[in-house]
Amino acid sequence: MNLVRKLGLVMLAMLLVASVVNSVSAQDADTKKHELAMKQATRTGFSSPGWGAGIGAGLVIIGAGLGFGRIGAAALESMARQPETAGRVQTAMIIIGALLEGATFFALIVCIQIAGAA
Repeated sequence: MNLVRKLGLVMLAMLLVASVVNSVSAQDADTKKHELAMKQATRTGFSSPGWGAGIGAGLVIIGAGLGFGRIGAAALESMARQPETAGRVQTAMIIIGALLEGATFFALIVCIQIAGAA
């Protein structure tokens, strides 16, 4: 039951991201780009680039969430085993978290740019 609930939440997150990416890709100022975006908005089925970008962005967010969870779990476990190293572990955890967040933002921007360019 837990796996079914997680899969449902993942699908919901992907659909929400796909709807946001589709609306972002339709906001072009240039007339030619606007016409192209309108053609993309009227596509039916799974041929729209927004679907691929939405699925990609959903996978990025899921991966980042899993990564942050593993970082936190490992840091807390190591601090519990050796409390005297808590300061160094915390510093390393914050640095790794910042790097993971940067990679996540980069991947999300790539997904949004792909949806807007296609």
